[in-house]
Amino acid sequence: MNKTCRIVNLQDEYSQLFKENISLLENGAPNKMNALRAEAFESFINKGIPSNKVEEYKYTNLQPYFKGTFDIAFDSKAALNGSAENFNCGVPDLDTYNIFLINGWFAQQDKISDLPEGVVIGSIREKANELPEIFEKYYNTNAPVESDAMAAMNTAFAQDGAFIYVPKGVVVEKPIQLVNIMTGDNDRLVFQRNLVIVEENAQAKVMLCDHTISPQKFVINNLTEVFAGENSVFDVYNVQNQHNLTTQVAGMYIKQQKHSNVLTNSLTLHSGVTRNNIRVNMDDEQCESHVYGLYLSDKNQHVDNYSFIDHAKPNCQSFELFKGVMDDSASAAFTGRVLVQQDAQQTNAYQSNNNLLLTENAKINSKPQLEIYADDVKCSHGATVGQLDDDAMFYLRARGINETEGRILLMFAFAYEVIEKIRVEPLKENIRSLVEKRFRGEFDKCDSCVVCGHQGASVSCL
Repeated sequence: MNKTCRIVNLQDEYSQLFKENISLLENGAPNKMNALRAEAFESFINKGIPSNKVEEYKYTNLQPYFKGTFDIAFDSKAALNGSAENFNCGVPDLDTYNIFLINGWFAQQDKISDLPEGVVIGSIREKANELPEIFEKYYNTNAPVESDAMAAMNTAFAQDGAFIYVPKGVVVEKPIQLVNIMTGDNDRLVFQRNLVIVEENAQAKVMLCDHTISPQKFVINNLTEVFAGENSVFDVYNVQNQHNLTTQVAGMYIKQQKHSNVLTNSLTLHSGVTRNNIRVNMDDEQCESHVYGLYLSDKNQHVDNYSFIDHAKPNCQSFELFKGVMDDSASAAFTGRVLVQQDAQQTNAYQSNNNLLLTENAKINSKPQLEIYADDVKCSHGATVGQLDDDAMFYLRARGINETEGRILLMFAFAYEVIEKIRVEPLKENIRSLVEKRFRGEFDKCDSCVVCGHQGASVSCL
């Protein structure tokens, strides 16, 4: 069922929306998911949509974007509407397991073939009912529902998303690609919930591609929980390519066990308003975490990356690097909190945020933070904000490179350090090309999914 709602008074109308549609939200959803809705909704209503009066959202007032008249799909039929049949996705030279989600609902028509034995990929609502012992062990155990209103809102309203389970000792050689498609005839409010479990000694790579293929306004609240078991290796890449009428709040909450190695890379290449919440909980010894991000924005776009790396146990390492390039009147924010708890001796934590402002009107707020309660650690953090280097530009001009090409070369060299962290070579090559196109101003239209290469839509970026 597709319903249209008008949101003006945030608290009252979201409360009414939840109460009037609770039966639709619960219909066919797993018992565990439904059992958490009421408590999560209470937490959400008590906090409300964050404004910049909330410290964690100081640089991004979300309230204006969650007002308006929206379509909400309360079942898969209203969400999908046959859209997946005409969408073909695949990175050139990269063999992947492709998963499609449309407006927050799992849209795969055919069973995914050739999966390694024991690997499960599918709709979270369906697989939760098929594998309740796995789902109930992990679901919502690492999402900060009590402290973050947007995580609470997602837990209250989300009905579907992707479920990925990799059992002990299994190595998934091919990347798993989740294509999140937003489409519709009217402005739309979307909730999506993903759960990824990579058990002991298992390995997997997941690529998330967020993409809009119609020109309407989209407001998206999606949340992904990741659990990396002992000695596991897991990579997740989130490539965001959405038009300027899109507002997205994306939560990535990762919990690591002993000797696990996790890499996350958030690549915001085009968006309207984006808030990325990234949290890594090192819940055992000898964990290694790599947290990277690249954000490119122009016009009046806004990107806010908020990360929290929690060193709870000894002998863990974290490496964090975010870089941003802002043009025109674009704005961005970075808040990076690294917590080293009292028992987390022998911690090695590195954090850096670097930014380029290409105009006088571009803006960045950077807030790196270290909280250290252990005494035997190696930790560093820093932030830089600057413009293109005049000496480097003079060097290039002296060697016959014109100013336009020189600017592109310098911007690409600046961004390259984050691109190089991608551990999937064909994806890395594709992102290199797309970043260069972005710097050349060739993203005048969002007519191709940056990961997928889809050429079916033509949506003007306002």
